[in-house]
Amino acid sequence: MTNDHNHDHEHDHDHEHEYITIIDEEGNEDLYEILFTFDSEDFDKSYVLVFPSGTSEGEEVELSAFSYKEADGGLEGTLSAIETDEEWEMIEEVLNTFISDEEAD
Repeated sequence: MTNDHNHDHEHDHDHEHEYITIIDEEGNEDLYEILFTFDSEDFDKSYVLVFPSGTSEGEEVELSAFSYKEADGGLEGTLSAIETDEEWEMIEEVLNTFISDEEAD
């Protein structure tokens, strides 16, 4: 497997954090940081993994995962809870791959 990623450049873009505001059932707005997003052809959905904003590096975080449908323009979308065990298993697999890739860098 080849990795075409050039490590000589500035790493600014790697540290750009994207945030999402999630409104809970009580109407409280919470700011979350996006860990990563991915698409699943098997489930024909897009997924986002988030954690509470303001978590410091190395601190244990509680990750939340949602499926989402992007609205036109991509600025807003509809988040949905993950409903099936199959989806959870697939998300865990993707997350484990993501973590091992991060640690390999």
